[in-house]
Amino acid sequence: MALDWKETDKLAERVNYWIDRAAALKESDLYFFNQPIDELNGNAHAMVRGRKMLMFASYSYLGLLGHPRINAAAKQAIDDYGTGTHGVRLLAGTLKLHEQLEETIANFKHTEAAITFSSGYVTNLTAVSTLVGRRDTVICDKLNHASIVDGCLLSGAKFARFKHNDMQDLERALQKADSSGVKLVVVDAVFSMDGDVINLPAIMELCRKYRAWLMVDEAHSIGVLGQRGRGIEEHFGLGNVIDIKMGTLSKTIPSVGGYLAGPQNLIQMFKHASRAFIFSAALPPAQAAAARAAFEVILDEPDRVETLTRNAKHFSDGLRQIGFDTMLTTTAIVPVLCGEDERAYRMVQKCQQQDVFVLPVVSPAVPPGLARLRSTVTAGHTPQDIERALDVFETAGRQTGVI
Repeated sequence: MALDWKETDKLAERVNYWIDRAAALKESDLYFFNQPIDELNGNAHAMVRGRKMLMFASYSYLGLLGHPRINAAAKQAIDDYGTGTHGVRLLAGTLKLHEQLEETIANFKHTEAAITFSSGYVTNLTAVSTLVGRRDTVICDKLNHASIVDGCLLSGAKFARFKHNDMQDLERALQKADSSGVKLVVVDAVFSMDGDVINLPAIMELCRKYRAWLMVDEAHSIGVLGQRGRGIEEHFGLGNVIDIKMGTLSKTIPSVGGYLAGPQNLIQMFKHASRAFIFSAALPPAQAAAARAAFEVILDEPDRVETLTRNAKHFSDGLRQIGFDTMLTTTAIVPVLCGEDERAYRMVQKCQQQDVFVLPVVSPAVPPGLARLRSTVTAGHTPQDIERALDVFETAGRQTGVI
């Protein structure tokens, strides 16, 4: 007979904590998660619960969702291959489309080769746990994404963390690392909760000095940083200086999955040693074709990157002029610091009542007292959209005491 999880035990306490927390928010009309979107109206608007709302929570930074060229590639892939594959990539699951996508990514990122996985989370998990093990050291920025942290823990390597974007603290961690094993430094390019950029030139020099490998997660920098949207190396005017380049196919790229790009031998190793590659289903044909087309569109339509940069500055500057604390952001991720969780929920409530779709980020995703709205800007927003959002934010901020 199966155990009854409703009984009073440790598991029941854990389950009930989350159920009770969600129920309390719903009772106060402050539950804003898992809201189904009825339809998209371009990239700046969405129908939510029957209401047309300005979308300021989208990861579609370049406004590529619904792009006709990308849609056509996905439809053609279904006509050619169907909706799935014959298995995992290592066996019967590799399509010509997968190889074409990986070649496109390698060219986009100026590397010898690339490999794709079923999700961004899985990509970070398998990247770190395949690269390092018990005799090695992995060093992370304290604000790295949870998927990187989980990969570090899974690897069994000695796990060290340095203060956010603090190069002196990173050097201390490198000095303490065991020189007999592999040393791997892993950082986000753009930090998903704060919107600031890692100091890549300084990290690159420290990794060279201490003979450490460097892996950078570019989930939020592809299409956002660099004149052509190629990412953080282009942003800083550097060459091919990152050893392992990770990215997702579900943000600027309107598909699903993740990738690693780097030297040919390293990518070959992942194809035979990565458990996520060996035991996970291959990307569906439509998603692989859509991702490939999206990389091509980014290069063919550079005006989108310019528009995004201009829109992000317009929105961030406007919020700061009103009196909001947007922390250290310099990108399309614009945090609006609210303080306590309750205040962030109230701020979102006021914004959504005025048809601006934003969402709260609260503890434990961020430390207590640092709850915020993580608003995002896209190339699909017009100046009028941004001004409308600023007006709503100002009203909501004054009503809730955020400003």
